[in-house]
Formats: sequence, structure tokens, C-alpha cells
Amino acid sequence: MPLTVLQKNLHLLWRAGFGPMAELIPQLESITPNALWDLLKKSSAKSPAVIHVAENLSDGLFKGVKDLADAQRLSDEQRKMLREQSRDGLKRLNTIWLNQMINSEAQLREKMAFFWHGHFACRVINIYFQQQLLDVIRENALGNFGDLLRAVSKSPAMLQFLNNQQNRKKQPNENFAREVMELFTMGRGNYSEQDIKEAARAFTGWGFDLRGEFVFRTFQHDDGNKTILGKTGKWTGDDVIDILLEDPRTALFIARKLYRFFVSEQENMTEIGELAKTLYDSNYAILPTLDRLFTSTWFYHPAYVGNRIKSPIELMVGIRRILPMQLSNEDAQLIFQRALGQILFYPPNVAGWPGGKTWIDSSTLMLRMRLPQMLAANTIMEINTKSDDDVQMGQMMEQQKRRAEAQAYANRFGTANIAWKSIVRLFDKTPRNELQKKVASFLLIQEARHVDQAAAKHINNNSREAFIQSAMIQYMSTPEYQLA
Repeated sequence: MPLTVLQKNLHLLWRAGFGPMAELIPQLESITPNALWDLLKKSSAKSPAVIHVAENLSDGLFKGVKDLADAQRLSDEQRKMLREQSRDGLKRLNTIWLNQMINSEAQLREKMAFFWHGHFACRVINIYFQQQLLDVIRENALGNFGDLLRAVSKSPAMLQFLNNQQNRKKQPNENFAREVMELFTMGRGNYSEQDIKEAARAFTGWGFDLRGEFVFRTFQHDDGNKTILGKTGKWTGDDVIDILLEDPRTALFIARKLYRFFVSEQENMTEIGELAKTLYDSNYAILPTLDRLFTSTWFYHPAYVGNRIKSPIELMVGIRRILPMQLSNEDAQLIFQRALGQILFYPPNVAGWPGGKTWIDSSTLMLRMRLPQMLAANTIMEINTKSDDDVQMGQMMEQQKRRAEAQAYANRFGTANIAWKSIVRLFDKTPRNELQKKVASFLLIQEARHVDQAAAKHINNNSREAFIQSAMIQYMSTPEYQLA
């Protein structure tokens, strides 16, 4: 069955952004997908403002310690205090960026920044370094991959994380060179161990100073000949990046990652080849490649719609976009990130988050499905359940138990004040007998009649407002809502 315009637009907004804002949903039934894509590009064209948490390196790393020598004389208790201050800063950075994902009109830019955040996975407990890296990623998210790669590779955060500060002539450290080739550009199997050794020599001397700025220390650089991917010369780190970008296998590797993130984990090499060619032929321009992806006919193939498990961040941000709310305790979002397995700025390893089915297990699925109820616990409506037999009584007790658990979360983590009136207004022109279907069409991209039947049993019919509110929460608490 062909997709409706609404389904196509929801598909586009979930892939190229973090889902629809509630007040914009009615427009999605008339605007064409190509016109919506143009709006996404236009709204993300402006350079983003830097997210400021730490003003300088001493603020980010030592909170007033004047230099590294002073830091080395700190007591264990002082070091512990400074680490805790830096962790608090990362929490603030996390929350501020999360709110940008929720509220910014630049949805395409923030979604691409989120993609690159996983691609260039970096875990250092330093506010200033992470703030710098996030700025680099958000600024270059839609620009040129070569520029982004070079800027990330020279960031103090990445140089520290991958140990290149210790990469010196006659004592090369291969970690940085290995990850640049394996994770950032070509992918495993497209280079030799000797290529890594030679590239490590080329990256010697790359580091950063006490101001948190990139420096090239010529006295630590190996200026001898190196042979990398069959090319010989007195290569530097910048030369290595040029060599990697000149190789079409890098374009193919990046295209595959884009495809798996934005389209499907089931790779179609013909479609991926189109993206790789566009990326390579445009000298690694990111936006033309995204144009090719999001305006292609195959992007809207029904097999690719509603087939991708939302990551915890995508799920949380999407819920907050569709349910406009104010949280009394923003830090609650960090607790949910930890419980669901994805904390911004804390990737599990250098390869980032694996995604896909790894997001789901028996415990995380239940929490994900209860998340809407937990957020709405202070305003959630009574759930209608018939109690004319033991089965129905059991269902009612289970609903009461879930609601009690949701309220317990709300009491612990604060409350969410949801602007229900603005949501209810979206359905002013919808007849009562069509309300459930309309709510479902806004929340689930793929039709699921069995979900409609199950939801109908637990929707509150006491009033039109209660019906809409309870229907929204019911549909957002289904396994189908976990997909985009």
C-alpha cells in the first residue's frame, strides 16, 4: 500500500531530525516531502551558536589551577574535587545540547551533529575539550567531511583520547593513526598494519598546549620518508588525511555509515554506491550527499519506513518534541540516558554506540515503553478498564501498578508540566469517532490495527480532552512507537 504524504513526512522528520513538533503536525498532511526537505535545509543553514559551559581550559580542566605544574602538586582530595567539577560541567553540556535537539529549528544540523558525535566517538572528562569538540562537530555537520575530519583530528579532546600527545619521533604511538583509519575514514580491512605504523610516524608531533590549542611540535616529528597506501613521501599528519580522502574507499565507508543510520541496517550496495559517488565527486561535501539520500525514491520505500529502532536520545527528544513540557528537574534526563544505555559524551568505546537491536533488551524495553507515562505521571489521566472478570481485574491491577511506578519516578526526578491544551487544539476539527485514528496517524508511521484495538481498551472516554491525552500516552507506550 502506498505511503501517504503524512507518513512520508513523518519518516523524513524522524530520520533527518528528531521527529515532529506537536504544533506543526497538521501542516504535514499537505506539504510535499521535497518542500519539507527544503525547509529542513533552510532552517539549518545558519552557523550554530557555541554552547558555553567552560570559558577556558583552566575552567574546564582545573577550575582555577594556573598551570599543569600546579595541578601535579594537588592532593588526592583536590584532584577528586576537580574531577567531580568537570563531571558536573559535562552534565550541564549534556542537558544544554539535549535542549537544543528538542527546541532548535535547525533539526537537520543537530541530527547530523548527533550522527557525527557517534562517528567521532570521544570520551574525556574535560568540559572545555568536549565543548570544543562539540562546537567543531555542530559547525561542520553539514559542511565538508574533509574539513570536519581535519578539525576533529586536531581537537585536544581527540588527541588526548587517542593518546597522540604521547606520539613522538622514535617512540611512535599507533593508537591515533589506527582509529583515524579504522573508524573515521576507510574501515577495517582496507589498510595494512604497516600502513598504520607509517601513518603513526606521520602524526608524530601533533598535540595541544595548556591553552587547549592544537600545536605541531616539529622537534617531536619524524620527518623521514613514509609509505602509506602505496604512496611514499615525507608525510605529515595533514598529508595522511589527504591520502585517506583521495581513496574512494573512504567515501564508500562514510556512505555506508550514513545509509545504516538514516535508511536501513540492511545494506543495499547499489543505493549506497549512489551516496558514495556523490560524496566523492563533490569532494566530500556533506549536504549534496544528504540531498541525494533524502530526495531519492528509494528513501521512501515502505520497507525502509518504521524499520529503525530509535536510540535512547532519539526516543527522549522525540517524546519531548511531540509533548511540549517543562521539567522541574532537567537532570532526570541524565538518569534516563544512563538507564537506557546512551549518555551523550560517554560512548562505550572508540567505536561509539552500536545501535540497532542492541538498544533493546527485556529491561530497557519496559522502561522505554513506560517513559511517556513517567514523564506524564503528574498529569496522566485515569485509565478505563472493565473489571467484569479475573482477566480484566488483573489488567486493572497491572495498570495501577505501572501508574504507581510512574508516580514514584516523578516524585524522585521531579515533574513534567505538559502543555496539553496546545495538543488538544490540534484535533479541534476532528470528529470524535475519528479521534483515535487521527492520534495514531500522528504517532505511528506504520498502521498497526492490533495496536488500535489494544489501545481502545485503555483510553479514557470521560471527556474529549481526556480521550486525546490518554490516547497519546497509550500509543507512545507501545513497542511500535520505538520504531521510526
